[in-house]
Amino acid sequence: MKPTKRDLLKDTIKHIDISKIDAVPFIDAMRDMSFTSRDTANAADILQLMINDKDSTNWLIIAGSTSAGGCMQVYVDMLKNNMIDAVVSTGASIIDMDFFEALGYKHYKGSQFINDTFLRDNYIDRIYDTFIDEEELQACDSTVKAIADSLEPRPYSSREFIYEIGKWLSKNSVKKNSLIQTAYELNIPIFVPAFSDCSAGFGLVMHQIERMKEGKPYLTIDSVADFRELTEVKLSAKTSGLFMIGGGVPKNFAQDTVVCAECLGFDVPMHQYAVQITVADVRDWACSSSTLKEANSWGKVNTAHEQMVYAEATTVVPMIVAYAYQKGDWKNRERKNHALLFKDGTKGSGILFSKND
Repeated sequence: MKPTKRDLLKDTIKHIDISKIDAVPFIDAMRDMSFTSRDTANAADILQLMINDKDSTNWLIIAGSTSAGGCMQVYVDMLKNNMIDAVVSTGASIIDMDFFEALGYKHYKGSQFINDTFLRDNYIDRIYDTFIDEEELQACDSTVKAIADSLEPRPYSSREFIYEIGKWLSKNSVKKNSLIQTAYELNIPIFVPAFSDCSAGFGLVMHQIERMKEGKPYLTIDSVADFRELTEVKLSAKTSGLFMIGGGVPKNFAQDTVVCAECLGFDVPMHQYAVQITVADVRDWACSSSTLKEANSWGKVNTAHEQMVYAEATTVVPMIVAYAYQKGDWKNRERKNHALLFKDGTKGSGILFSKND
């Protein structure tokens, strides 16, 4: 007898709580080991350098599906505990996973050894061994549309639109500690450079088609404004650090702010600290697998404090961040409040216009 949809969507993914993990003795022991263990300890040390550098603006870069796989609370805790000052992410992590759960929906433990046609017949989506109710995802799409419908029809950066989602969640969320709402409340900007490549894209297409049929103006996402705004965040910081899960567009987008600033005539330092956790093989010649040393040749990342960790992220990210949490140095940081750069609109503070031709 085949299982029902209710049978398959029964056991929920539980997000790991770093406050309950004493990772210090493990990381300290791994520092004297070899291979990925020592790389992981080095990454934890670089995150500590980022936290202890009072001048460093620290960016969390998220690609892949770790938010659905149990790491969502890790990222929220990094923001709450003042380790991170800005977020650059794929749309899936922010909308399909974080916003999705803020609406009260769940991700479920599943199996990669299942007939995917059977899943499709039951409107169940699969991320490796994690299941999602497609009907709930479509409700998420419709909620994005409703938020877009409520806003002034004009171009928005993804940062600006996600800010509006955070404002909406502050009044309407079911789950109160989402990444979006936390960032909204702590003045931490979130950028999603490929914003349409997720549930938000479906919702915005529905918004635009409805408005077009009615002959009314509609909301759009300005990806160039994203790049300009994130470059302003880079320019406003004396130095910066990147803590990257996965790679792809968010990784390159964050790194490229150095080059963008140079194109505008500013003398800006490379990202001083960088950690990337990935399973991508450098031999595939892709952005996700390009090393941080390679980024140095482009003028993006300083190699004095960089570490590639070749591991599946859910196995090492909680350990690295729990180490930082238990060490407690984040208690001595001042919040950067970079979202306030844009309190008067997407033009920001005006720093990008300060350079003489």
